[in-house]
Amino acid sequence: MALTIAPIGRPGSRQDGTVLPITRVRVVGPSMEPALRNGDWWVVRRTAKVGVGDVVLAVHPQRPHALVVKRIARREPEGWWVLGDNGAASDDSRVFGVVPDANVVGRLWWRYRPLRRQAVAG
Repeated sequence: MALTIAPIGRPGSRQDGTVLPITRVRVVGPSMEPALRNGDWWVVRRTAKVGVGDVVLAVHPQRPHALVVKRIARREPEGWWVLGDNGAASDDSRVFGVVPDANVVGRLWWRYRPLRRQAVAG
């Protein structure tokens, strides 16, 4: 299952409650391989405009404290049908059903590698 680790509080929000237009997430698990790999970091762009084929960050419809990264497969009357790219290793709409529009945080936009801090000999 591809869960993500996001900042404390609502994804993309600051401590003062201001919602930022972007947030970042780390993919955990193999459900989106080979497109997204375990440990990848992504910038997520908040947007209401998502469509079939987009990879999105969403609040799990049955576990509101869990986030999932999935690909939108189709539009349903109640929201979005989402699937993992690696179906054999994915908990997705086949397990938890449709993801309501309000649960979609945003679209994965850009993969990055965090800088590693190196020890400085002193």
